[in-house]
Amino acid sequence: MKMIDLQKELAGNSYPGRGIIIGKSADGKKAVAAYFIMGRSENSRNRIFVEDGEGIRTQAFDPSKLTDPSLIIYVPVRVLGNKTIVTNGDQTDTIYEGMDRQLTFEQSLRSRVFEPDGPNYTPRISGILHTEKGGFNYAMSILKSNNGNPSSCNRFTFAYENPAAGEGHFIHTYMQDGDPLPSFEGEPKLVAIFDDIDTFTKMLWDSLNQENKVSLFVRYINIVDGTYVTRIVNKNQ
Repeated sequence: MKMIDLQKELAGNSYPGRGIIIGKSADGKKAVAAYFIMGRSENSRNRIFVEDGEGIRTQAFDPSKLTDPSLIIYVPVRVLGNKTIVTNGDQTDTIYEGMDRQLTFEQSLRSRVFEPDGPNYTPRISGILHTEKGGFNYAMSILKSNNGNPSSCNRFTFAYENPAAGEGHFIHTYMQDGDPLPSFEGEPKLVAIFDDIDTFTKMLWDSLNQENKVSLFVRYINIVDGTYVTRIVNKNQ
C-alpha cells in the first residue's frame, strides 16, 4: 500500500468526520494513537475533550446549548491493563467490557452496528493498541451500513502485527462532505507517524478544516514500560 501524505489528506477534505490514527513512532519506541472529532451542527460543535481517568470523554462546552446528547457525549478512550481502546462512540465501553470478559476485540463488537442516524448511518470506527514486553500490535474496525441500507451491517477488522517504525493507519467516518454523508470505503490509509508528539499534534490540528474541527486527542505510549504522554486540543476554550 502506498503511503499517503496525511497533512495533504486532511487539508484536502473539509469533512472526514471523526478519525482514528494508530501507529508506531519513527524511532520505534512509542505506540501512537490520535482521535479527532468534527461537527457541522451547533450541537456537534458544542463539545470539548476532557481527561477522564486514563482516558478521555466528550463534554458539552456550553451545557445550556446541548440538545441531543445521545451520539455526541461518550468516552472515546479507555485503558484496560496494557490495552488502549479508541473509538468514535459508546462502543468504547462495549469493547472494554467484552475484553474484560476475555472476548476478542472483534467479538466484543459483534453486538454493535453503525449509528442510528439515518440517512447517514455513520460508521462506528474503533481501534485497539496492545503493548507487552516491548512488543506492540494494533487493530482497527469499521461497522458500516451496506451502501446506506440500514437492514445490513458490513463488518471489517484490520489487524497490524509488529508494525514498522514510522508507520500507522488512518480510518475516518466519511469519505467527504455530502448529504447524506458518504461512509468511509476501503482499508485504513497508510500514513507516517512522527517521533515528537507536539509536532504530530500541531500537524494534525492545523490540517483539519478550520470551520468544522472540534477537538483532538493524541497519546504516545512507551512500548517498554507503558508510560504515556497525552495532548488534548479543543477549539472551544
